[in-house]
Amino acid sequence: MVLSVSERTFAQEVFQASTPVLVHFWAPWCGLCRAIDPTLTTFETQWAGKVKLLGVNADESLKLANTYRLTSLPTLILFERDKVRFRFEHYQGREELRRTLDSWMLATSGVSAPTQRLQPQEAVNR
Repeated sequence: MVLSVSERTFAQEVFQASTPVLVHFWAPWCGLCRAIDPTLTTFETQWAGKVKLLGVNADESLKLANTYRLTSLPTLILFERDKVRFRFEHYQGREELRRTLDSWMLATSGVSAPTQRLQPQEAVNR
């Protein structure tokens, strides 16, 4: 389960985090937003301790949606403190998303990839 944050708690949870933070901007009506949840949960597990995953309901956090100029959902933004490092929009599939997230972490953290990789089907069955 992804921890949800609001406009009120966003700065503390994101800007003061000791690790990079991946923020998943979503909305209840967005089917793709729900469809990527298993991939995001697997990603967080694989990179445990090296990344923090948070969710923001864009419908309830219009100020954040405007601040980060959301034009489509889902939108993923990787923060390091108060800096936007990477942005992902226009979801085109689980494999592309997984590769993108892993490459972000490799570029950001300077560490090697996780040793245990779950296969896509394992992530669905978890």
